[in-house]
Amino acid sequence: MPQSTTKNSGKNSPIEKRFDESAAKLSKARSAISNIIYGQDEVIDQTLITVMAGGHGLLMGVPGLAKTLLVETLGTALGLDSARVQCTPDLMPADILGSEVLEEGEKGKRSFRFIEGPVFTQLLMADEINRASPRTQSALLQAMQEHEVSIAGQARKLPAPFHVLATQNPIEQEGTYPLPEAQLDRFLLQINVDYPDEKSERAMLLATTGAKKDKAQKALSAKDLMDIQSLVREMPVGDSVADAILKLVRNLRPGESASKQVNDLVAWAPGPRAAQALMLCSRARALLDGREAPSIDDVIALAPPILRHRMALNYKASSEGVTLESMLADMTSAL
Repeated sequence: MPQSTTKNSGKNSPIEKRFDESAAKLSKARSAISNIIYGQDEVIDQTLITVMAGGHGLLMGVPGLAKTLLVETLGTALGLDSARVQCTPDLMPADILGSEVLEEGEKGKRSFRFIEGPVFTQLLMADEINRASPRTQSALLQAMQEHEVSIAGQARKLPAPFHVLATQNPIEQEGTYPLPEAQLDRFLLQINVDYPDEKSERAMLLATTGAKKDKAQKALSAKDLMDIQSLVREMPVGDSVADAILKLVRNLRPGESASKQVNDLVAWAPGPRAAQALMLCSRARALLDGREAPSIDDVIALAPPILRHRMALNYKASSEGVTLESMLADMTSAL
């Protein structure tokens, strides 16, 4: 994504100064991550957009595409405390949230002490989240939505900022538990990670198989990120962009005003949270690109990662060879 070069040298208002400083820091963070992750520029941008918008991301891809390394590098570049959970069928909710233990003091007095789980961090990586049982998956729902967890009847706040980046292998389905729609909707973006191009893969081979390996560099702090998240919500959005978001989301819902294709092929459609995600992420994408306001192009670019996990097509669509990606392409072309 090219950086915008049309700048007004006369800027001096506080919000304009914040914008310029934030854009420069984000450019530095993007470069720091790109030095470690090869051939995944779009994935890096979508992951940064997810965090800039204050949300959680689901990384989908086959093994060996540096999904885990991306999350680790992101934590370093953004200056966030991070933790990793390897999801397995026998993982219990307490393994993520923490638990109370009974301790006996010097005088024999017993009391409970809470031991925090890995969820009490700023960036939590849930590796292969679909291998965790539904009970354990649901333990993350409250944390992802409310940024707090309830343990032993007591609500405990999570650190700020708080983000979950989960990975999932789309081809190996034995011993897995598909994520319910309610939890999928908690992920701001579903980021599909594909194979790198030949040039990038060659560069990766030469850089990662030698005696020395590059290490991620810190580009931001947690406070910087929270300032950027606040700035994203302050960015103006034109009526044309808001209208495009509403048109796209509402036209994907079956009903009297929907097209025959949507009524015939859509099993379940995106809700209002999808429109909110498009609004926030379009602003974040504009800021990442050095622009002061989002455009309809941002909505078009972000429609697939925001909507692909918030809707589904029926069996008739499969029999007719219609895919979700092709339907979204048709719908966005009309914006």
